[in-house]
Amino acid sequence: MILFRNGLVYSTMQRAFVKADLLVEDGRIADCDYRGCVTEDMTVIDCGGKYIMPGLVDAHTHGRAGYDFNRAGDEECRAMRKSYAQAGTTTLMATLASDEFDSLIASVDAANKNRQPEEGMATIAGVHLEGRYLSPKRRGAHAEEYLFPLDSDELKVLLMRMLPLPAHVSAAVELEGGQKFVKTAKELGATVGMVHSDATYAEAMDAVQWGVTSFTHTFNAMRPIHHREPGNMIASLMCDGAYTELICDGEHVHPAMIKMASRTKPHDKLVLVTDSMEAAGCCDGTYSIAGLPVYVKDGRAVNSEGALAGSTLDLWKALINFMSFTGRTLEEAIPCATSNPAAMLGISGDCGSIRNGARADFIMLENKNEPAIESVWVCGARI
Repeated sequence: MILFRNGLVYSTMQRAFVKADLLVEDGRIADCDYRGCVTEDMTVIDCGGKYIMPGLVDAHTHGRAGYDFNRAGDEECRAMRKSYAQAGTTTLMATLASDEFDSLIASVDAANKNRQPEEGMATIAGVHLEGRYLSPKRRGAHAEEYLFPLDSDELKVLLMRMLPLPAHVSAAVELEGGQKFVKTAKELGATVGMVHSDATYAEAMDAVQWGVTSFTHTFNAMRPIHHREPGNMIASLMCDGAYTELICDGEHVHPAMIKMASRTKPHDKLVLVTDSMEAAGCCDGTYSIAGLPVYVKDGRAVNSEGALAGSTLDLWKALINFMSFTGRTLEEAIPCATSNPAAMLGISGDCGSIRNGARADFIMLENKNEPAIESVWVCGARI
């Protein structure tokens, strides 16, 4: 057992740092407010008044450290997991872009083999399928030849292959067969987001009634806003029951739009994501996403058509940007990168907050007013 003493621990319920001792056993939090005595079987770590917050949860990331989940094997998955953890992201969904069906199956299998929590590595909680069920009109950087109609039978095969991993499916569900597609995903235990979609406001709100619970990278690859047809962007902001994903790199979405979303949405429904591709954590150069070339200059990733092709963002930087763009404090911003994405994906029991039974994944900070990562801990061990 490990006892973390004299720390200021972030409470998701209170949205505040509170003085508490943490007891960790077998990589999980046994007691998030331990008040007993120190026993002989405990290793004691004095936190010296440092601030302890949950490890970050990235619901939408295609890769980093030079690798891409669409093409990753075991070795590449492990390298990415180490890199995510070093950057403060301790839980993630391996996100797959549009691809050939057999390639998607192979990518799902690789993620499934790398699902066990390990010290020093981020945990792959599940698979986020972002493609190939997208609107050709709003495909963004996804290759048109990989797009496919909403096929509920094919989706069932993919989802069954993902088990027992949690699964999140993002699709343009306004297309033909959308209601059945959403129903199939929900029946198999997946959560569903709307993405790369040309849906009208009414179509988007109908999709929420069918069971869509999130809007993937809101503002990007969506129908433009018009005062007579607000489209799915405004549906994302006006629907209090659905989550709104935001890419806070200052490239994908203007800071003023991020601030508007922060003012409009219930705070527990805002989710920060990176949508990062393999160049994250690397220098400028030529990379790929799902096998397609991506060119990175000054940290900005575009495809051969000049469309944004993911980001080189890490989730800690996204959190800091969100604070800068919106004026939110650290205590207000933390849930957007921890407990909110965990709740959106249905994995709150394992991650996203410092609570009894959750993995002992957390970040230590020296100063909450000028936050910078001092150390990252995974399963109770410093990396």
